[in-house]
Amino acid sequence: MAVAPPLAAHAPRRGPLPWVLALVAGLAQAASLAWPWGGQPLWWLQILSLGLWAHVLLGAGGTRRAGLLGWVFATAWLAGTFWWLFISMHTYGGLAAPLAVLAVLGLAAFLGSYYAAVSACFWALAPVHRALAAIVFAALWLLAELARGQWWTGFPWGAGGYAHVQGPLAALARSVGVYGIGAAAALLAMLLAQARRADLRNARAWALVLALTAVGAGAAWQRHCAVEGCGAPPPVHAPLSLALLQGNIPQDEKFQPGSGVPMALQWYYDQIHAAKASLVVAPETAIPLLPQQLVPGYLEGMAERYAAGGQALLLGIPLGSLEEGYTNSVLGFAPEQSQPYRYDKHHLVPFGEFIPPFFRWFTEMMNIPLGDFNRGAVGQPSLAWAGERIAPNICYEDLFGEEIGVRFLDPASSPTILVNLSNIGWFGNTVAVDQHLAISRLRALEFERPMVRATNTGATAVIDHRGQVTHRMPAYQRGVLRAQVQGRGGAATPYARWVARWGLWPLWALGFAVAGLAWCLRGRTGRARAGN
Repeated sequence: MAVAPPLAAHAPRRGPLPWVLALVAGLAQAASLAWPWGGQPLWWLQILSLGLWAHVLLGAGGTRRAGLLGWVFATAWLAGTFWWLFISMHTYGGLAAPLAVLAVLGLAAFLGSYYAAVSACFWALAPVHRALAAIVFAALWLLAELARGQWWTGFPWGAGGYAHVQGPLAALARSVGVYGIGAAAALLAMLLAQARRADLRNARAWALVLALTAVGAGAAWQRHCAVEGCGAPPPVHAPLSLALLQGNIPQDEKFQPGSGVPMALQWYYDQIHAAKASLVVAPETAIPLLPQQLVPGYLEGMAERYAAGGQALLLGIPLGSLEEGYTNSVLGFAPEQSQPYRYDKHHLVPFGEFIPPFFRWFTEMMNIPLGDFNRGAVGQPSLAWAGERIAPNICYEDLFGEEIGVRFLDPASSPTILVNLSNIGWFGNTVAVDQHLAISRLRALEFERPMVRATNTGATAVIDHRGQVTHRMPAYQRGVLRAQVQGRGGAATPYARWVARWGLWPLWALGFAVAGLAWCLRGRTGRARAGN
């Protein structure tokens, strides 16, 4: 006997409307990550837009159509999220506008193929029973997000979980991280898409709502106890004074020897020598030259300035030589150090800091200072200063929580303060600034450690261990953000503990386990309960 498709109970929707709804849902998903009018992430819009997409998927009518609709949804979402790549390629790179548009759409379409694949799989695998279908949808969404975040060096910018840095699902960050939050949002979205008016009179539907509410309340209470202390209070660190430098050097001048370079050298030199804070941080490539290219005594003067007294400096600067290779690095100067502290960026930006195989023809079309940098190791040591262990990361490295998590493997050396040094001036005055701030906030939630951000153009900010922005300098303004940060010690979060040991493999295993079980049970689960 032929087996009916698991979702045959859902009448297929024909005509242009499903395609329009998929497009609208994708664009709304992008807007939820950083609302264009204000920059705030909107957790409710992320769930609603994903619920709209789930509604479209349920009526796709077949695996092929489901895959194509998923591709439209994901391409619209991703292109609407990182459209600002156009600015770096066209405005600063000199790539012709049509080619820059095609490049952004091509990247979005390529990454969207992951979601197209899992959309087709959902139609083939999902049982008719609504709760089970929601679980399968969440598992497949999780696998697509993981694939985008890790394959081909990974580009997880705009993952759905980043819309939840505030809201009811934020409490899950300390346990399952951003991808777990995204899976939970997908589960709720599919349940929402399958809701019926009759559910208001259905005792089982209300039992499910109460069960989900209880789980959410438990996660929130667990987070409250961990952050605020229920019984023995967590260790309290003395506040550390900060001076975060935001040079606002115009990106089209930043590497120009006759304008941006001398401007940066002079301004940062003056501010670094005048700063009074305990920790001074200058952003990624604040000094845009190699040490051997600087005038004699420039870098040595900074080292001497911070060799004594109660201050330390973290400074973004390229290091290396033609023979040894180059690194995008952070130098740290503090009293009583025999050698400067050094951190080398590990997760390099494709096309910016390394050129993928077979793509040199593409980079040669742009007028951007590119190079093949060496990679630093994962889990490099922190800078020990003023009773804190200060762990830098550079630019979009804070996207990769699993790599930051390696630093929590040894509790005795785990960071108490995270520091991000960035320059995203390549992308203009766009939502990229607010999106990156939300990424840093999510890392603070996952590890329950404060995150300090020093950037060239924004967002220079201080984020506490609750993921709240306590201080922020307006973007595209030159100045110094003077603030305080309170380091956080104590036990690592559950997420930090398991990701430090196993990376993201537990989430991969969970996603594949649910998908595999659905494959084994396809055609046998839920048909007798199609009306549920």
